[in-house]
Amino acid sequence: MSDPQTLFLPDNASLSTRLRVAYQCLGVLKHEPTNPNCGQLLNICLDLNVYASLVQQLQRSEEGRRMLSKRPSLQARELDLAALERLPEGTLGHELARYYRDNKISPFDTTLELKNDIDYIGKRYRETHDLLHVLTGYGTDVVGEMELQAYALGNLGIRTAAFILLYSSFGLLKGPQSGVGRSEYLRRLWAAYHRGHASQLFLGFWFEEHWETPVATLRARLCAPEERMN
Repeated sequence: MSDPQTLFLPDNASLSTRLRVAYQCLGVLKHEPTNPNCGQLLNICLDLNVYASLVQQLQRSEEGRRMLSKRPSLQARELDLAALERLPEGTLGHELARYYRDNKISPFDTTLELKNDIDYIGKRYRETHDLLHVLTGYGTDVVGEMELQAYALGNLGIRTAAFILLYSSFGLLKGPQSGVGRSEYLRRLWAAYHRGHASQLFLGFWFEEHWETPVATLRARLCAPEERMN
């Protein structure tokens, strides 16, 4: 297994180099699925062009340019979970803090150097994962995690999300691990993908300025309605 501390992506890396580093990251993540550095590096290896396109989109608006300039962060050292949990129930800050407490997990953190806006967008995508669970309402069970990947694929076109869906769904469709039938599982993924595609680009939203805003208000503003299951 590769040493995660020695893995890095050179500037202007070729496709073959990105694939090689991505493969090495997968080897680490197989044994350390929560390794933040390899998780972010994997995203950048597979989604470099996608992140570059997202940077161009953000540069077209004043709010997007402000985000790229200020680079707000949702990393662990930036979040005071105790203070957020004291906010009124239903607010984004309170519900995010409760999400971490209830799931017994910690906020995202990384030591990777941000050399440019593309690196920042890769980091931003990773650190909004848990917040997106709260915003969309998708659960943290196996199916909920796959729904969130499908949502991100529809909203941003993230290739890593497509890879995770293909890799994970192959095993889920072969057995009962998902807890739902095959047709229902596929319908839920398809609905999540279309919901993400119809929703506002979440990566350009400054969540840090809305801790006191009700989740319901933000959901109505940012997310398309969830498709009803028959």
